[in-house]
Amino acid sequence: MLQLSSAQRAELRAHAHGLNPVVSISESGLTESVLKEIDVCLKAHELIKIRVYGDSRENRLSFLETICQTLGAAAVQHIGKLLVVYRPNEEKAAAKTSPANERSSRSAPRRTKRSFQG
Repeated sequence: MLQLSSAQRAELRAHAHGLNPVVSISESGLTESVLKEIDVCLKAHELIKIRVYGDSRENRLSFLETICQTLGAAAVQHIGKLLVVYRPNEEKAAAKTSPANERSSRSAPRRTKRSFQG
């Protein structure tokens, strides 16, 4: 399970504030198909909200713990019936640090428009 510092957690909570839930856990509970969908969403977005239907707080805490342990994610927040989960995408991180990407990020000096006076 991924561990976050309190400063990282606070920053992620701020980013998650405007997000809508992308996965819902219904009365059926945390099934394999729901875990696969959460995994896909984490690969695409890194930070997601999950809505849990049902009134049992213990079930929500159990779902959050299972998600984090199974998928190698970090629990950011559990508020009401919403769970916020984060897992960094290694592929995106590798692409940001690759030498080819560094060369492409450096741009040539901008040319200014010159008017022709003749």
